[in-house]
Amino acid sequence: MAKSVTKRKKVRAKRNLNDWDVIREDWGWQKAQYYIHYEIDSKQWLVKLKEFIKKNYDKKIVSNINKLPDWKIGGKSHWATAAHFEEHWPHKIHEGYVGKLDKWIKELSEEGAKVVEEKKKEEKVKKNVYVPTIQERIKDQALDACEAIEEWMDGFITDKENFDPKGFNFSKHFLAKKVSQAHARKIKGLYQGELEEARLLQNMPTPAQIKKIKDEREQDMHNQLREGYAHLSKRDIKNYLTAIENIMGACDVIIETAKAGRKPRLKKAPSKEKLISKLKYKQADDNLQIVSVNPLDIIGAQEVWVYNTKTRKLGKYIAEDHANLQIKGTTLLHFNELQSIQKTLRKPSETLKEFKKAGKVQLRKFMENIKTTDIKLNGRFNSDTIILKCIH
Repeated sequence: MAKSVTKRKKVRAKRNLNDWDVIREDWGWQKAQYYIHYEIDSKQWLVKLKEFIKKNYDKKIVSNINKLPDWKIGGKSHWATAAHFEEHWPHKIHEGYVGKLDKWIKELSEEGAKVVEEKKKEEKVKKNVYVPTIQERIKDQALDACEAIEEWMDGFITDKENFDPKGFNFSKHFLAKKVSQAHARKIKGLYQGELEEARLLQNMPTPAQIKKIKDEREQDMHNQLREGYAHLSKRDIKNYLTAIENIMGACDVIIETAKAGRKPRLKKAPSKEKLISKLKYKQADDNLQIVSVNPLDIIGAQEVWVYNTKTRKLGKYIAEDHANLQIKGTTLLHFNELQSIQKTLRKPSETLKEFKKAGKVQLRKFMENIKTTDIKLNGRFNSDTIILKCIH
């Protein structure tokens, strides 16, 4: 059995991307077009034509043509050939293309101008289209939600005897219509006038009481109400008021539910730098050769040691159980008032030298070794306070 021979696929040579200089005058039109079509990358046809148009035509034509898609301009090799010949050997252009390039470019310009006009018209139409505000949209949506409610309320007019003031399922209807807090407020506003009028009707004075009203305007209003709603019985008025109050109550449920479900705004915790910005303290004391540590270290510490250079008192603040020391203004917070004490130093320079050398273990009994009276600390810092140490 004869072996099948696999035919090798010919690998096409890569195109010269932009080797226009290879083309010679003696080639003639046909050879030059063949070379441009098969050897020069098609993307370069567009480059050649755009450069030619830019050099030889005014800005308006260039602008119009630039509005067209690239494939309309650089999609044909023969126009690129014509542009190349116009640049270098216009006398050797193929007779079938004489004057055609100029005509084609002007046609492209006209087409581009139409695109510009159409875009202008579209923009004008967009500008003239009215865009309702958010409040207007909310109002329209609220009115849409009220249509079914109005149909139910029409039952009061058509059949007062069988009208049920509690016969509308507001929760189901509001859920279906996606009534939000904003919609509920609008709906309440729509029925507010009717609610006030229904309450006036319920508390409408008798004819004898109306006669006793001294204000003529008020008296006239009550007379008009009695006359206008004379066809309604007390039962009818009560049902009407109950129906309106149910509408308002259902809206209040939506509003209150939204309030209850709203996440409280989280107050951003102030930075440590801001917390200590008003803290007064002494940076250093040259006589005693002591320097304050960074006051930022106070925040979150369990112990803070301070020394008042004016009163010669060494103080030790201890944090409360399950708390850390904090700063507010010029005051230290969350310290244990019973355990936090200060003592007067008889020989400050010697005692403070010992304090510098002391580690955590020695500091536990450091205050006990000072034989002066314990004094309670008040948490206040001032310009004489050196912050000696903060222990976390």
